Amino acid sequence: MLLAGIFFAMMNVSVKYIPHIPAIEIVWFRSVFSLVFTVLVLSKKGIPIFGNNKLNLITRGVVGSISLILFFYTLQRIPLASAVTMQYLSPIFTTILGIFILKENVRPIQFFYFAMAFSGVLVIQGFDPRVDPLSAGMGLISSLASGVAYNMIRKLKTSEHPLVIVFYFPLVTLPIASIIMMFDWVTPQGWDWLILLWIGFCTQNAQYFMTKAYQTGNLSRVSSLSYMGVLYALIFGFFLFGETFPFASYIGMALVLVGILLNLRVK
Repeated sequence: MLLAGIFFAMMNVSVKYIPHIPAIEIVWFRSVFSLVFTVLVLSKKGIPIFGNNKLNLITRGVVGSISLILFFYTLQRIPLASAVTMQYLSPIFTTILGIFILKENVRPIQFFYFAMAFSGVLVIQGFDPRVDPLSAGMGLISSLASGVAYNMIRKLKTSEHPLVIVFYFPLVTLPIASIIMMFDWVTPQGWDWLILLWIGFCTQNAQYFMTKAYQTGNLSRVSSLSYMGVLYALIFGFFLFGETFPFASYIGMALVLVGILLNLRVK
């Protein structure tokens, strides 16, 4: 999960470095890279690429696609740390949806922690004029879709190879992105091509290590390690993009992280 966090951080920075390239176009290039790479590796290992539980795999691909597209849009629209913090609400949605999808139990105190985390997002959105309601809404929907995706990963943990789960992500995303991209295409220039290739490489590795971690590790421990990403975002945002925040926004980020970590501790 630490490796996944590092690759995700480098991906986030790279997406923000090419704001002139539409987010859906970045998702398309990333999906092409992932599809080719995953098929080559699965073929070499002799693993059937379409897996066993196709309905759950397609569901994971659809919600993963929605999450990634909206997350890339928020990365380009608002400060790096704000976008990443909202994305990290996904464990709350993972836990709540787990009640219905995986029949897991949730203690009453956890709902208080959920409220604490959501109040943090309201503080960030309310005190930072750069975080508009549309961006905040896209961030929340992205987190919700991630929550569904993580539950699908856990549901598939005993029946599918991690790379098969990763394979369905670009398989579903490419057709969706191709249609949308026709209305919003910008031809990459010069270094854009290298950055797009790097985004594909980083995302592929991040997805693989994250999937492997959720399949093999304790959910609470794995999820807690992912929150290093907020620290990465604050550091990269400050040094690479000159991003600073009003004091209230730091309080909001702290509320999100504390609420989620206390929830994971209860679990």
